[in-house]
Amino acid sequence: MSDAAQPTAAEVRAAAEAVKTALDRHLAAVERRSGEDDPAVYEAFNQLAAAAEVYDELLYDRYDEVTPFEIPEAEDALPPYAGPEEPNALSVLIRRDYAVAEPQRLLAQAQRIESAEGEDGAPASGTVHGALGLLFGEFEPDEIASRHKEFGLEEGDSTLWVTAADEPAEPGEWLEAPFEQVDPQQVVCRFDVSAVFDDEIDDEDDEEGEDLEDELDGDLDEDQDLEPLDADRR
Repeated sequence: MSDAAQPTAAEVRAAAEAVKTALDRHLAAVERRSGEDDPAVYEAFNQLAAAAEVYDELLYDRYDEVTPFEIPEAEDALPPYAGPEEPNALSVLIRRDYAVAEPQRLLAQAQRIESAEGEDGAPASGTVHGALGLLFGEFEPDEIASRHKEFGLEEGDSTLWVTAADEPAEPGEWLEAPFEQVDPQQVVCRFDVSAVFDDEIDDEDDEEGEDLEDELDGDLDEDQDLEPLDADRR
């Protein structure tokens, strides 16, 4: 780089002041954050990263020096986006890892759930495997994440991916293999929600209704008195 194209000392100083200002803003946003995904913190982080990058470049161009800071770029984690410009559907992929740090606490919580539900048969809360099934069947994943210590769990790594698509998947389309790289023999439990299950329930109700109509028609043909239907009968 020629001397004529070099930034001035004043420009480098101004860039350094911009980094200081961005640092203060980032710290203030962190101190006021409302949660782990506070957009104000995210914006302040990006502003600090941009200011640091400008300062680093000017410092090198002027003094042939570098800073000890390295801001990871999105390209380091994900390939360039190649999906639809205006997505019509989204898939949210969440992974949260936990360690069973206190098995006895987990078992005690599962026993409370089981006692409240009053289920008959062999208790599922007697094993860690069964207790996990009860826990994740009773509470939403977000609630477990916020109360994990109460359940004897210790947080590990977590990730959330949002993927875009042109059209939403058909009900039940991917339920048989939602995570292809997961060993099904190591899955403790799974809870599926899909409109395909609603269709199955509706079909069962329709069949029950048809059977009931046939039964009533047969009774009328035989001129028998109809007894009041039980309120619970469908």
